[in-house]
Amino acid sequence: MSKFSEVAVLDNFYQTSSFYPMPVVLVTTVSESGLTNIGSYSLCFPFGIAGDHYMMLISRGDSNTSLNLMNSNNHCALNFIPYNKKFLKNAVCLGYPGETTEQKLKDCIFTIEPSMRNDKADGEVYPDVITESIQIFECTYIDDPELFHYANDGGERHFLLKIDHIFMQEKWHKALKKGGKFPGLPVDYGYRDSRHFWFAPHSRPYAEAIPKNKGIDVNSIKYEVQRLPFELEWDEQAYARLVKVPRVFLKRVLTAISERAVKEGVKKITPELLDEYNKKNR
Repeated sequence: MSKFSEVAVLDNFYQTSSFYPMPVVLVTTVSESGLTNIGSYSLCFPFGIAGDHYMMLISRGDSNTSLNLMNSNNHCALNFIPYNKKFLKNAVCLGYPGETTEQKLKDCIFTIEPSMRNDKADGEVYPDVITESIQIFECTYIDDPELFHYANDGGERHFLLKIDHIFMQEKWHKALKKGGKFPGLPVDYGYRDSRHFWFAPHSRPYAEAIPKNKGIDVNSIKYEVQRLPFELEWDEQAYARLVKVPRVFLKRVLTAISERAVKEGVKKITPELLDEYNKKNR
C-alpha cells in the first residue's frame, strides 16, 4: 500500500500544500518620494540563465515594491541576507503589508549604502543596498510583453528583472572561485499555520564527484571558463570544440588557451582560433 496521500492544491501552494524551500531576499526599490523602500520576499528565482540573465520576482500587486517598480523607478536590488535570527525577525516585519516606506525604514535594523553600480545614467535614481548582505543582485525591471507576459487576476504581479550586476562580500567571492565553502544563507518555508514564518539554517553542503566515466559537456566548459581570470569572450560554438578534453585536464587546457589568446591580443575565442591552436600544437 502506498505511503502517499493526495494534498489539495490551494492558493499559495508553495506554503499551504507543500514543503518548499525558498531564499530570503530583501528587495530595495525607490519610492515616489525618493526614499529607498525595503520589502521582504522569497518568491524570487532564476528565470533566464544563459545569454541575458534574469530573475523572476512575484509580489502582491499593491505592495510598495510593485508600485515602485511600475510607477516610480524600474531599478531594484535583491539583497541576500545571512542566517541570523535578529535579521530574520526584522525581515518578517519588513514584509508586513500595509505599511508605508517611512514606517518600514523606522523599524529597519539594517544598514543601507548607495548602489555600487559604475554605469549610473544621468537623471536615474538607484535604490540603496543593504550592507549586511552576503550578495546583492542589482537589477532592472523589463516590462516587455514580447520577453515575458503573464496575465493574472489574483492580485499578484510578476516582474522580469534583468541582472545588471552581482556584488558579493570579498571572502565569499574568493570562496566562489576556489570552491568548497558556502555562506550561511537562510531557507524560508513560508507563512505556515497562520501564525508564523518558518526558517531553517544553512547546513554544510557535501561534494559528490561526477563519475569518471561521464564525459564533459558544453555547460561544464562554460562553468570553468567563467571562473578563469581572463577578460575574453567565447563564441558559443567554441565550447563544443573542447568536449573531448579529459575532465582532469580541462582547466589546464582552458588556462593555456586563454593565456595564449591574451598574449596575442585576441579578444574572442572562436572555433577557427581553436583549430589554429590545435594545428600548431601537433
